[in-house]
Amino acid sequence: MKSLLTLLAFLTVAAPALADLAGTKPNIILVMTDDQGYGPVGAHGHPWIQTPNLDALHDKSLRFTRFLVSPTCSPTRSAIMTGRHPMKNGITHTILERERMTLDATILPQVLKTAGYTSGIFGKWHLGDEEPYQPHERGFDEAFIHGAGGIGQAYACSCADVPNNKYMDPVVRHNGSFVKTKGFCTDVFFTGALSWIKKRKDQDKPFFAYITTNAPHGPFIAPEKNAKRFTDLGFGEQQAGFYGMIENIDENMGRLAEKLEEWDLYKDTIVIFMSDNGMTGGGSGTPGKDLAPGYPFYNGEQKGLKGSTDEGGVRVPFFMRWDGHIESGRDIDTMAAHIDLLPTFAALASADLPKNQVEGRSLLPLIEGKADGWEDRYFYTHKARWNTGEDPDQYQWVNFGVRDQRFRYVGPTGGKPRRSKKGAPQEVANPKGELYDMEADPTQTTNIIADYPEVGDKMRAAYEAFWKEARPLMVNEDAPMSPTKPFHELYNKQLETTGIPDWTPPEL
Repeated sequence: MKSLLTLLAFLTVAAPALADLAGTKPNIILVMTDDQGYGPVGAHGHPWIQTPNLDALHDKSLRFTRFLVSPTCSPTRSAIMTGRHPMKNGITHTILERERMTLDATILPQVLKTAGYTSGIFGKWHLGDEEPYQPHERGFDEAFIHGAGGIGQAYACSCADVPNNKYMDPVVRHNGSFVKTKGFCTDVFFTGALSWIKKRKDQDKPFFAYITTNAPHGPFIAPEKNAKRFTDLGFGEQQAGFYGMIENIDENMGRLAEKLEEWDLYKDTIVIFMSDNGMTGGGSGTPGKDLAPGYPFYNGEQKGLKGSTDEGGVRVPFFMRWDGHIESGRDIDTMAAHIDLLPTFAALASADLPKNQVEGRSLLPLIEGKADGWEDRYFYTHKARWNTGEDPDQYQWVNFGVRDQRFRYVGPTGGKPRRSKKGAPQEVANPKGELYDMEADPTQTTNIIADYPEVGDKMRAAYEAFWKEARPLMVNEDAPMSPTKPFHELYNKQLETTGIPDWTPPEL
């Protein structure tokens, strides 16, 4: 009898990890940082950064340890919104009208709305600044965002934030109108999210809160107290800004955790933390040059940074906490990716998937521990970012990567390998590509393409088929540059007419 009771007690504890989560309709909070990458988290072994709240979330979460995204930001954001590869969303850059997510896609908040969800975004959108592309026109019930890819950015196209915007006291676009906020940008976006969540918490509708910080993207500006900790340690101004922004993010993750506890939301809410691409090189410093004495370069022992098709360019943290429903402290090493979030959230919500769009898989079988027979698959990566007006096909065979559970194939890097309209091809590094056994050699120290040529050939053939599918969906390639910057025009018009009011959030 004692043994039976012990067994029953064990099964009771283990049951949440084995529960059927489909259709449970939890609230979903997805926090995604900008350019942080995998390394700068204390729980990932970072030797100097202090992230006690992220470390606590790590310990209370299920972790996907091989979660893959795109090497730059707009592509990842579009994949989360649509459940398919960014190039099939028209995203081949982060500016020059090629950051605009196709209007033909049905995106995540629209999908969740079919199951009764209300959705809010707080921070960075970066999928089109022209009005039809804005989040408040695409299913988000609450939009509290900056423009372009960063606060104050502006380019020779439609991609531009409010003119002369700053990290401190930024002007934010709130449901189509501009407001003047007070405080550091990351603090402001979390406050906006918490204010909205507080209003939602006692309503019958489940919610999706998408908190997307512009930090720690450059320029590397942190609150003075956060930056000072690093300048006192001997870091340069840029590095102090980069790491200071991450520690400020951690403080805000602590604010979020405190309020979810106070509002008794953890039992009904999934909290996810991730980043949009690999760690930026600018803020991390040059090994042996910019870093403080005694602080070696650290990127989680990975090859590659943001913009790279190596593992370090596309692997990010992925923590998922849902108390009483998802087993904490468990690592899942099976590959997962940004394209899997929409089908996973849709399965949780019992939402209708758009037809002929979603390529990702629901991760619920892996989360529930019921993934027997889970099939391996390929993930495709391309840096893209060719010049406007150039033929994308000239770049098919450079700056790309293919990944399955065991291997990563890294295509040739550098210029285009074939002659283009504009002249001779540039020199290409590693013209045959490189192959790495990521299980035996996760730091990518040994190229084994000569030992496994058949693996490389198979991956290249699969990639070629992918390119042929994606090429007709690159709908922004011939888009003319916008002669106007919508955020500039709308801001100036509001400034001249009604003015820019102060935004005062309700008490939390």
